[in-house]
Amino acid sequence: MNTGLSFSSRPSPSSSEKNEEAVLMNGGDSSEDVEEQEQVMSEVHLGCPPGISGPHVSRFTISLPPEVESSRYNELFKVEESRAQQEFMVDEDGDLVLPRRSQTPDRCFTVKIRHNITSSIPSVGLQVWKAELLLADFVLHKMCTSVEFDGIVALELGAGTGLAGMLLACVAKTIFLTDHGDEVLDNCLKNVEINAGVLSCQASIYVRELDWMIPWPPNVSPDSSSQKRYSWTSTELEECQGASLLLAADVIYSDHLTDALFGTLEQLMPVGSDKVLYLALEKRYNFSLNDLDVVANGYSRFKSCLQEEEEGCGGFKCELLPSFIGKRMNITEIPQYVRHYDKGNDVELWQIRCNKQKP
Repeated sequence: MNTGLSFSSRPSPSSSEKNEEAVLMNGGDSSEDVEEQEQVMSEVHLGCPPGISGPHVSRFTISLPPEVESSRYNELFKVEESRAQQEFMVDEDGDLVLPRRSQTPDRCFTVKIRHNITSSIPSVGLQVWKAELLLADFVLHKMCTSVEFDGIVALELGAGTGLAGMLLACVAKTIFLTDHGDEVLDNCLKNVEINAGVLSCQASIYVRELDWMIPWPPNVSPDSSSQKRYSWTSTELEECQGASLLLAADVIYSDHLTDALFGTLEQLMPVGSDKVLYLALEKRYNFSLNDLDVVANGYSRFKSCLQEEEEGCGGFKCELLPSFIGKRMNITEIPQYVRHYDKGNDVELWQIRCNKQKP
C-alpha cells in the first residue's frame, strides 16, 4: 500500500539564520521550542489515509527482485503466497487505486511498521524515511547473496523505527537498535514486538538509548534492580564495542547532530573489532541567506567529516586528514526488495571506515 506525497523530506535545521528567523516569527521562543512546535512530514507515506498524523501501522511488502537468484531467500524469511490481488494503493486524494493482478507468483513477505505520519524535528525517528528503505534494500541484498552478515554483532545508530536492524536480525548474532528519547525507543521496541512472528530472527535484539551529545561509552547501570528500560549493562556494552557492523539511515539533516555523530564514531570505531559503517542519507536542499542560494548544508558538513577513498592523501600526511575514509556506493547495483517506493536522485549509500589506529 503506497502513496508517494510531494512533501519536503526530513528538514535540515542547521543554519543559525534559519533558527534566528524562526525565533523572531514565534514571539521570541528559543530555537529548541521552535523545533518542538514545527511539524515535518516524510515523503514515505505508505498506506496512510489523508488527515491522520499518527501513530499508524503500515505494511511494507518485501519480495525477491526478479533479477536476483537466491536460494537463501526462502530459508531466511517466512515467504507468503502472492497477494498482489489484495494489495492496493491510495492516491493523494485518498482514492483507491487497484493494481493489475500479477501473472507470476511473487515470493514476498510483509513487515508491519508503526510510525507517525508527522512529527516534530526532535522526534523525526518516529517516521519512516526514504534512506531507511534504501538501507533495508542493501541489508536484504547482502543477506540473500552472501554470508557476510551471518553471526555478526551489529549496532544501528539513529535506528528510528528499526526496520533495517530487524531485517538484519534474521542472520546476525546480536543487534543493538539505538536512538534517543523514550517516545522513539518505545516505538522501535513496539515494532520489534509486532514483527516477532513474521521475521525468523536468530539474533538477540536490544533497544537501547544512545545520545550522541554524551561522550562514548554510555553510562552503565550498576545492577539490574536500578536499570532503566533502555539503559546499558556492562555485558551489553562490552559486546557492542566488539560489533563489526554499524548501520545508520537518514541521520544527516543537522550540522550539530552530524558533528555529534562523528564525535561518537571517532570514539567507538577504533575500539574492539574492525568496524565498517554503512550510512544511507538523502541530500536536502535549503535556501541559505548567507549564500543567497539553494545549498545542501547538512550534506556539505557530512562530506567535510571524511576523506573520500579515491582521493588518497594528496601529498598531505594522512594523519592530518579527517579520521574517516568514505566510499560512495553505486545504488543502481542494489536491487529493490522493498516495494512501492522511489529512490529518486538524492539518496546515497556510503561505506565508511575509521582511519585512526586502535588505542
